Amino acid sequence: MALRPIILHPDARLKKVCPPVEVVDEGLLKLADDMLETMYDAPGVGLAAPQVGVLKRLFVMDCNREDAGKEPTVCINPEITWASETLVTGEEGCLSIPEFYEDVSRPETIRLSYTNRDGERVERELEGLWATCAQHELDHLNGKLFIDYLGAVRRTMITNKMKKVKREKGRV
Repeated sequence: MALRPIILHPDARLKKVCPPVEVVDEGLLKLADDMLETMYDAPGVGLAAPQVGVLKRLFVMDCNREDAGKEPTVCINPEITWASETLVTGEEGCLSIPEFYEDVSRPETIRLSYTNRDGERVERELEGLWATCAQHELDHLNGKLFIDYLGAVRRTMITNKMKKVKREKGRV
């Protein structure tokens, strides 16, 4: 496994819709393992492939905060098959937009269908942080960031601050 650099906003790759994964092979599983290691190191609870510069419909997550590494989940070609009408609003952050946190409203409970690392299609009902994380990461695969849920003024302010952060880190 290897740590991969996390792309910072603004970057055009974060705004692209990712095509489906055609084959679950060793290369894809190596990417998933690298993403898990990168996510735990960051530290975060989710990471999507475009955040490490790979435009594939793949994300990883582990929302078990008490015992990180206990529930690593690899989601290939994920899709939400059902979402509750009940919304919850919670503070979200993003590894591609570090140090910025904003309230976002999302369905409280979802059913997520995805192919796992064994190539099997599974469906899970998720709630709480797991549901929020899955929706946030799926947004990444569709070229959407959590700041896209904010008003234009706030989104522009965060983007301008991130441009400054990238210049300071030499990551323009």
